[in-house]
Amino acid sequence: MKFEVTILGSSSATPVYNRNPTAQLLNCNEKFYLIDCGEGTQQQLIRYGIKASKIDYIFISHLHGDHYFGLVGLLSSMHLNGRIKPLRLFGPKALLEILELQFKYSETVIRYALEFVPVEADHSRMIFENADLTVESIILNHRIPCTGYKFIQKKRLRKLLIEKLEEAQITVEYFPLLKRGADLTFPDGRVILNKEYTMDPDEPKTYCYCSDTLADGSYMAQIKGATALYHEATFLHDMLDRANQTHHTTALQAGEIAKEAGVEHLLIGHFSSRYKVLQPLLDEARSVFETTELAIEGNTFQI
Repeated sequence: MKFEVTILGSSSATPVYNRNPTAQLLNCNEKFYLIDCGEGTQQQLIRYGIKASKIDYIFISHLHGDHYFGLVGLLSSMHLNGRIKPLRLFGPKALLEILELQFKYSETVIRYALEFVPVEADHSRMIFENADLTVESIILNHRIPCTGYKFIQKKRLRKLLIEKLEEAQITVEYFPLLKRGADLTFPDGRVILNKEYTMDPDEPKTYCYCSDTLADGSYMAQIKGATALYHEATFLHDMLDRANQTHHTTALQAGEIAKEAGVEHLLIGHFSSRYKVLQPLLDEARSVFETTELAIEGNTFQI
C-alpha cells in the first residue's frame, strides 16, 4: 500500500526564494491528506502535478499564518473548479470563524460540503478513522495552541501467493477468506492451509508530523517508535536562545528528539529565512541522528 509524503513548503514565517511556507501532502493508498496550507500551496500543487480535487482531508496545526494563509484560496479554487464532493477540514476551533468571515465578505457560498472538525490542544485524542488509517492529535508546546498529527496505518490483510494458488487451482472466490487468514476445506476432503498459500502483510507504518514546538519532550510518548517523524528545525543550535523565545526547535534538538524517540527516519523543515543554504542544518541534525533528511520542496519520501 502506498504511504508517502510530498513536501510542498518548508519555510518558516515568510516565504523565501525556492521555499514556500509549510505544507505537505500525504498519500495513503491513493487517498490524499493535506497537512497545513501555507501561502501559495495551491501553486505548489500545480507545480508538482498534484490535482487539488484529489484532496479530501486537510489538517491545520495552528493559526500562525505560515501554516494556513493558503487555505482560503485553495478552498475557493476548489469551489470555482466545480468541486461537489465533501471535504473534511481539521483544525483549531477559531479557524471556522476565520473562514466564515472571509466567505461572508466575499459573498462566496461554496458549492461543496465543508465538514469542519475542531481539534482541541488540551490532550491527545483520535480525531479521524477510515479503512486505511487513524489520525491522532499530538499536543505541542508553541506560543499559541498547536497540534501535530500522527497518521497510523491499519494492519492490512494477508498477502496471497498467487502462483501457488493457481497451481492448486484455487479460484478467486476463495481469495477473501484466505486474505482474512482462514483455512479452506473442500467437499472432496482437500485442505488448504492458509500459512502455505499466504504471507504476513507488511507491518503498519506511522508518520508523525510535529509543526511548531519547543523541544521539551512533552510529546515524546506519542512519537515513540514512529516509522517517520517530521519535526520542525527552525534554527541552528547557536540560536538556541532565539528558539526558546519563539517556542521553536533547533536542528540539533530535532535530532536528539528523533534519537530518544527511537524513530526510523527524521525529516526536518520549517527553516528560518535567514538560512539560504540548508546543509548546516542537516549536518547538525545528523551529528546525533544519522537517518535525517531535509524536507526539500518537491521531494517525495516513502514512509
